[in-house]
Amino acid sequence: MPSEEPMPSETTTATAIRLDGVDLSLGSGAARVHILKGVSLAIAQGEAVGLVGPSGSGKSSLLMVLAGLERADAGRVEVAGEQLTGLDEDSLARFRGRHVGIVFQAFHLIPTMTAVENVAVPLELAGRADAFARAAAELTAVGLGHRLDHYPSQLSGGEQQRVAVARALAPEPRILVADEPTGNLDEATGRQIMDLLFDAQARRGATLVIVTHDATLAARCDRTVRLRSGAVETGETLGALAGAGHESRA
Repeated sequence: MPSEEPMPSETTTATAIRLDGVDLSLGSGAARVHILKGVSLAIAQGEAVGLVGPSGSGKSSLLMVLAGLERADAGRVEVAGEQLTGLDEDSLARFRGRHVGIVFQAFHLIPTMTAVENVAVPLELAGRADAFARAAAELTAVGLGHRLDHYPSQLSGGEQQRVAVARALAPEPRILVADEPTGNLDEATGRQIMDLLFDAQARRGATLVIVTHDATLAARCDRTVRLRSGAVETGETLGALAGAGHESRA
C-alpha cells in the first residue's frame, strides 16, 4: 500500500490542497508508464511544502496534477476548495487563472513580448482593466522596474526568472507552485529567486509547493514530502516540525 504523509488537522487549519488515492499514467500502449500510485496528501492553507525525491519519482507530475496541468486517472484532487476531477480543459484553465501561480525551471516567457507584456498576459486573459499597471507594479516589486520594456533575450537568466515570478504573482493566486525554479540559475541568483518566492508567500498568506533536489532549499519549507517510485514515503522529513521551517526562513 502507498504510504501517506500526516495531514494537517482540518479542525484547526484550512486545507488548501487535498489529494486522495491519486493515480496517473502517461504514454500509451507498451510505452505507458504508471507515474503516481495511490498518492494521498493534504497541504494546509499558507503552508510551504517541498516535494523531494530522486529523479523519476513523480515529483513534477504530482505538481502538475495539483496545478491542474495534468489530469489524474483515478482519485480525488481538490485545490483551493474546487474539485478538479472531471473538469474540462477550459474549466481547468479558468481555475488556474483564478487560483494558481506557476513558476517553471525554463522560465517559459514569450520571446516576442516585453517583460511587462509577459506579466500582463494572465491579467489580460482574466479581463483585468489594470493589467499593465498591475504588471509594472509586480515587476517593480521583484526589482525589475527599470526593465519593463526589455525582451527576454535582453535579460539575464536571473532577470527572466524574476519576470516569471512576477507573472505568477500578478493575479494574486492562493496557490504558488514552482518546479525546480532555481535549476537554471547560479547559487547566488537562485537564492535571490527563492527569497522572492518565500517573501511573497509569507506576505500574501499563499500556499507554496516547490519541487526541488536542493536539500538546503527544501529545509526552508515548513514541511517536506518525499516521493519514491510514484508514492509518498513515510518517515522524518526536512523541516517537519512547524517551527523548524519558519525559523529557517527567518
